[in-house]
Amino acid sequence: MINTFSKRFFLAFSMLAILFLSGCAVRYDNVKVDPTTKRTIVTNMDSRTASEIANLTKALMKLGPNIDPAEARVLAHEAIAYPRVLANEYRLVNSPFWQNVMVNYGFRENGLCWQWTRDMSKHIQARQWKTFDFFHASANRRRYNEHNSLVVAAKGQGVREGLLLDPWRNTGELYWKLTKDDPKYYWTRFTN
Repeated sequence: MINTFSKRFFLAFSMLAILFLSGCAVRYDNVKVDPTTKRTIVTNMDSRTASEIANLTKALMKLGPNIDPAEARVLAHEAIAYPRVLANEYRLVNSPFWQNVMVNYGFRENGLCWQWTRDMSKHIQARQWKTFDFFHASANRRRYNEHNSLVVAAKGQGVREGLLLDPWRNTGELYWKLTKDDPKYYWTRFTN
């Protein structure tokens, strides 16, 4: 009797969880990666996205006196748009916590912060950058609340002088801030 009840409870709970989580799906229908140029294409770009790219470009330009404006624009575009491609690939659910639960219990393959960092880094660093360096950064390394993200800095600078590019924190929408000004984490270069 208890065994049958447990099975029914688990089945009912699982069905409710699936219904709940599928209602929280995050999907971007206006992004894709051009297979030839490897550039992220945004169709029907809204004014909010254009403004985010412009603001991030300005922040990137402030990282150092020798930043190439064209590189800053390309990087800002990719940093804002590419996480949306990843959100679709990861079949992202709303809230990083729920995505982590889905990944850790085998319902999703990707979406943990280190996976965002790996995939963002691979995509962005596929280009040759003259004025930027990139780092896999970590906060609270080897603790229960460890967090990883990509950091960009002016050529020759380090993580603490860089700008955090964190798509995990806001469920595919890029969170960016100078690493030294991040109120939630103290960032250092990732080491094994």
